[in-house]
Amino acid sequence: MNTTIIFTVTTDLSYDQRMIRICTSLANAGYDVLLVGRKLNASIPLTTQPFKQKRINCLFEKGKLFYAEYNIRLFFYLLFKKMDCIGAIDLDTILPCYFISRIKKTKRVYDAHELFCEMKEIVTRPGIYKIWKKIEGFTAPKFPHGYTVNQPIANEFKKMYGVDYAVIRNIALLKEIFPVEKKEKFILYQGAVNEGRSFETLIPAFKNINSKLIICGDGNFMLQAKQLVEDNNLQDKVIFKGKIKPDELTAITQQAYIGITLFDDKGLSNYYSLANRFFDYLHAGIPQLCVNYPVYADINSKLPIALLVDDISATNLAAQLNNLITNEVLYHELQQNCLKLRQTLNWQQEEIKLIQFYKNIFG
Repeated sequence: MNTTIIFTVTTDLSYDQRMIRICTSLANAGYDVLLVGRKLNASIPLTTQPFKQKRINCLFEKGKLFYAEYNIRLFFYLLFKKMDCIGAIDLDTILPCYFISRIKKTKRVYDAHELFCEMKEIVTRPGIYKIWKKIEGFTAPKFPHGYTVNQPIANEFKKMYGVDYAVIRNIALLKEIFPVEKKEKFILYQGAVNEGRSFETLIPAFKNINSKLIICGDGNFMLQAKQLVEDNNLQDKVIFKGKIKPDELTAITQQAYIGITLFDDKGLSNYYSLANRFFDYLHAGIPQLCVNYPVYADINSKLPIALLVDDISATNLAAQLNNLITNEVLYHELQQNCLKLRQTLNWQQEEIKLIQFYKNIFG
């Protein structure tokens, strides 16, 4: 009988490329994997994967009531499932995973994609921050097995809770790409449309950029982002595509001319971030405008694939994007570096570390 691993998320499984990659790798390595997420009113049908999937229905879709309801429903669902290991993906499902692992005496793993409590939407709300920090302080030290996306975040967990977490980066799968005719030089933002992603300055910047901004994703800043477009009369230049299925998103990314990876400096999570989109642009072979924070700067220092910025004001973003659009020598250099670096920075390499991590846990 195969070893069973159950992972828990609060995301809609259809769009969670990170978990699709992780679960596929472990399933292909011989583990019996189940990914548990939530079902939204707008959820599309699940596609067949090499691992099992389960969506939990909730009455609430956001806010405190959602988190409370989902965690309770998740706990009782897990209570009747057989497992050898339970994996909490980020802090928002960690409580039921901890209690289930204690009740069933199973192994438990914490996959910390970010410093959850240090995200802008958490750290700028003292009451919310206090609640999540208590949850983290109670659970994280009790998860000796874990991994995160870069060494600075692993160092923070060691400093805060004395746990030694592995580093497994969420890099795109290396696939063959073919030259794509770029009919227009549009700029792409893909990923969560959340607080702290610099939309307050990025969107107004397009008043002075001769290009369109395509936004693929959804999140807690969507209403504000759309209002910014309206306030700046940019309805013809900033296009919201909503959530896009992974295969379709890959095609759109390859057609883009420039990618965007920006964060403001409100919260340590942003400063130490390593966004999925950073690697998605790399693997599509497109240069990007990226914030000059430590992990991005470290990767870019080895082989420049991005134009890094310290100043995320609308004026500077417009100037830097216009430079990347018009400076063909710089663009070509970054583009060629992307095609080189993707050969060594890819999921096939990270997958080796992931599989070894679970081999070590199960002996």
